[in-house]
Amino acid sequence: MLFKRSKKREVPGDALGIFLFDEVSSAIRAEKVLMAEECEVALVAPPHHLRAGCDLAVSVARVEYVGAARVLADAGVVVREWVDDAEGTAEVCDLVTTEDFGEWLMIRSGNMKITVRRENGVIVNTSGGGCPDIPYLNIELVGKTIWEAPRPKELGYTLCGLMLDRAFCEARELLGGESR
Repeated sequence: MLFKRSKKREVPGDALGIFLFDEVSSAIRAEKVLMAEECEVALVAPPHHLRAGCDLAVSVARVEYVGAARVLADAGVVVREWVDDAEGTAEVCDLVTTEDFGEWLMIRSGNMKITVRRENGVIVNTSGGGCPDIPYLNIELVGKTIWEAPRPKELGYTLCGLMLDRAFCEARELLGGESR
């Protein structure tokens, strides 16, 4: 594996660059491909002046640019542009809130919500967003437990799907990890 390290290292912000994409699905796929190669990456919101249809970028250490670009090209991930400076990027919303309704637990991330039955982890509802993959995600998730349902990030291709995935992961964490 190209990026394998024995231990994680912190990369200062001024040593980061970003890959820009035309589609959210490309940014999500780039993150997945690079993480599979154990590259330290983060999904970030690019600065406003660099946005062109996609509100996500992938930041990597500038010294790993050549290897990361090669991995993305080999995987068929279409990159619009590399920017050798990550200044002005912002973390993708990590704010996750929880509402306790007794029998049900509702978790919100961004404008997406997932509601699960506390006693058995069954997903009873998803809501929010206006992205085109949300109805499909709802069909795939509702009625399954949070342990048997696929992660929204693996099925969806939009920013709404990514936010639903963050709420989904929080629900798993709150109700006991990966499985019961």
